[in-house]
Amino acid sequence: MGNIVLHGHKFKIKISASEIQKAIGDVARQINADLKDKKPLFLAVLNGSFMFAADLMKKVHIDCEISFIKLASYNGTSSTGKITELIGINEQINGRTVVIIEDIVDTGNTIENITVQLKEHGAAEIKIATLLFKPEAYTKSLPIEYTAIVVPNDFLVGYGLDYNGLGRNLADIYVLDYIADEKK
Repeated sequence: MGNIVLHGHKFKIKISASEIQKAIGDVARQINADLKDKKPLFLAVLNGSFMFAADLMKKVHIDCEISFIKLASYNGTSSTGKITELIGINEQINGRTVVIIEDIVDTGNTIENITVQLKEHGAAEIKIATLLFKPEAYTKSLPIEYTAIVVPNDFLVGYGLDYNGLGRNLADIYVLDYIADEKK
């Protein structure tokens, strides 16, 4: 697929589906090696990580569990800076290795919020796996153990990432190319 238009804004392809799958395979191999004796709980952050989580879990071949948490921090094309918990953690966390699965880590506000909650629930070890990492935007000191793809601080859509609800279903990842004149 070439360029796309969402809500009147033009996006161009940034990362192909094949590049995404290769990067996920690399992360899965690292997780399989690092956590083979841990029986981790993977905690996928919805909505954005659903495609990454599904493809990653197909390639993780160790004993593990997966669950989901839903948080929100975006409005349109920019982060609000506030984390709103929509669906909480319901799994037994105490003494477990937990791997947070994120679609994208930019400021780090979301993973910091989740990490605090997991520590309060007694997690023994917390690791972070992200499809995309924006080091230019990252303001926290938490280590990101598993990064599939490092990207610049651009607005991206596709492969789980959305722009006001649209674009999550796209197999490729697109970058904002043109912002339509809002007055027209």
